[in-house]
Amino acid sequence: MSRPTVRVILRLRYPVAVALLMVLAISGCQWHKPRYTKYTDSFFNTFDTVVTVVMYTRTEQEFDLYFEKINTRFQELHRLYDIYNSYEGINNIRTINDNAGIRPVEVDKEIIDLIVFARDWYRRTGGQTNIAMGSVLRLWHEYRRQGVDDPDNAQLPPLAALQEAANHTDIDKVIVDTENSTVFLADKDMNLDVGAVAKGYATELVVQELIAEGLESAMISSGGQIRTIGKPLDGVRERWGVGIHDPSQSILSENNLLDVIFVNDASVANSGDYQRYYTVNGKVYHHLIDPQTFMPAEHYRVVTVMAEDSGAADFLSTALFLLPYEESRSLAETLDGVEAIWVMSDGRVEATHGMKRIMRSHGATGSKAQ
Repeated sequence: MSRPTVRVILRLRYPVAVALLMVLAISGCQWHKPRYTKYTDSFFNTFDTVVTVVMYTRTEQEFDLYFEKINTRFQELHRLYDIYNSYEGINNIRTINDNAGIRPVEVDKEIIDLIVFARDWYRRTGGQTNIAMGSVLRLWHEYRRQGVDDPDNAQLPPLAALQEAANHTDIDKVIVDTENSTVFLADKDMNLDVGAVAKGYATELVVQELIAEGLESAMISSGGQIRTIGKPLDGVRERWGVGIHDPSQSILSENNLLDVIFVNDASVANSGDYQRYYTVNGKVYHHLIDPQTFMPAEHYRVVTVMAEDSGAADFLSTALFLLPYEESRSLAETLDGVEAIWVMSDGRVEATHGMKRIMRSHGATGSKAQ
């Protein structure tokens, strides 16, 4: 049985959704049936999230070939970047952590490149997002998991334990030997946690491989991460519409969009206080941990970042979320090609000037290039 050209997905776990916006053709232009057909499919076996692919291809067979490559490659990268599980015949991030203070671990180039990428952005952004902070994040993960499983007895990690764990987060003790393709954690109590960058970085790797193979038009949504290729080849639109979830509304609500931004060949990433959380004594504690206080940051409900590179957008959405507004905005405005939206705790929305130019609320549409 052939796959339908459009598959409607009613259940979304993450706040940045693909906005399927049908816009009328520019007045006076003759509409012609496009040479491409839109196909959509999803999988849920990597990075603990739904990955949805929207693609314009000439045939369904062409779509199937690309889709299978995307699924396969995401599975490979998921195993490499996994911090919780081991896999036979694979040295991954978990393997590096297991050998902290013991020996260097030989790993694939995708791991070396990810660590170098994250370390570079750590230094460029003042150290807000640190992949060497795994010892602190692991404590929060354990207490959050227990709190979700047994909410009546949910507790916070002891501050003393968090402070002790923070003594083992020096990124300079992550020793990368690019010549021999090894990674060594010089502190035996150190752990890597690449959750703030791995999904976006993996998405960018996959996209670059697809572009090299000739894919012209697609949108990949991996949880809160969107990456577009080209423009929608429907003969109507010039830009993809990416819906930004309103954090005050349920994901399942019909009116859950805060805004829509219109992009081509770009990535949109989102970090919010409602994605992974648990409740202790009536207060919600999310997973985005301030490296100074070791507690969840409370500056915003959500930060959305647009950048060309998916790994950078993923990394920066966390970094900007962890900074107070003036510092966060100043950082965003110093980075070429980066735009951002901040949704404050009181619902107020701020955006960089460049972001406003591509927001529907400021007059942007998908029917013409901005």
